[in-house]
Amino acid sequence: MPADRAAALRLALADKIAVGDPTLDPSWVDAVAIVPRELFVRDAVFRPTGSGWTPVRRTEIGDDDWLTMVYSDSTWVTQIDGQDVADTEGPITGSPTSSATLPSLVARTAQVAQLRSRQRVLEVGTGTGYSTGLLCHVLGEENIVSIEYDTGLAATAAVHLHAAGYHPTLAVGDGLRGCGEHADYDAIIATCSVRHIPPHWFWQLNDGGSLTTTVCGWMQVAGLIRLALDDEGTAHGRFTADKITYMLARPHERPPSPLFFKIDGTATSTRLDPALLERWEARFVAQLAAPSAELIGTGSGVILRDVATGSQAWTEPKGAGWIAHQHGPLRLWDQVEDALLEWQSAGAADLTEFGMTATPESQTVWIGSPQGPSWRLPV
Repeated sequence: MPADRAAALRLALADKIAVGDPTLDPSWVDAVAIVPRELFVRDAVFRPTGSGWTPVRRTEIGDDDWLTMVYSDSTWVTQIDGQDVADTEGPITGSPTSSATLPSLVARTAQVAQLRSRQRVLEVGTGTGYSTGLLCHVLGEENIVSIEYDTGLAATAAVHLHAAGYHPTLAVGDGLRGCGEHADYDAIIATCSVRHIPPHWFWQLNDGGSLTTTVCGWMQVAGLIRLALDDEGTAHGRFTADKITYMLARPHERPPSPLFFKIDGTATSTRLDPALLERWEARFVAQLAAPSAELIGTGSGVILRDVATGSQAWTEPKGAGWIAHQHGPLRLWDQVEDALLEWQSAGAADLTEFGMTATPESQTVWIGSPQGPSWRLPV
């Protein structure tokens, strides 16, 4: 029977996640084993095909294959550019705007948040409701408030949660403004990425509260961090080693940009091989140094394009080295290269050496300590 098959697959998934992360608290493993993910994914998801997305439906592949998909430790996209999979007939192109996040990432984020029983928690980004269900199972539905920006997703998530037997407080609105009508909170946990910590999150926390999120930028790399408030309202924390990210919160997404055309600009020799930017930490640093720029790999170099000013830089090999062409008011390659050299001087630190100090008005990411190399986030 499908119900028995789903229960067996849930247990297998929970075991796999526990083996993959032995530090994970058993309560989150138990939640994965019990919360029925099939109720949240329902009957269709998008699967990537080439440069687009194709709906995959339960009715087309059968119950057994469908449940096997659902209980893989995978992210299943359910919405593209605001279009739900249930309303899509054929392949489409675009960017994901909602998904059922892979269970191991949801559990890992909750673990990093150090959530405890009887804490009042705000979840930013209800999505399908699956992560909300895990929170309800571990912490109790009476302690969970979840807010979703998309009204359609919020309504669907409520149906999913109620079908699974959970009745947390659900709200519709801009989660970057928190959820003031149900504040204050002991912890805020985001299932979306942000370019900076929204001021409202600070204002809606109890004394000693915490914020857990992935800090990401337009170069599409992120760091997972838990920030704890001190007595003066300043948040401090260090990034984890996790090389993961969630979708950027919609207001933090980069605006549409025109087609790129290379402009020769000023050409100078580089001090670093652009291939360094293939490393996650290097791109994280580049993103800090040029926060409004996007990065494109070309196979023979990189392109940097600043969304705010139209400045650009692109690299190409020359002899045994590289040259960078830079055009516009910002010297993008110089900004990125200077930051990468600072990072290398600090031992080419991995993510765990990065930390953050944040207030509503000023937020800084640093290496080693607040006195080390640092960069301001675009608050």
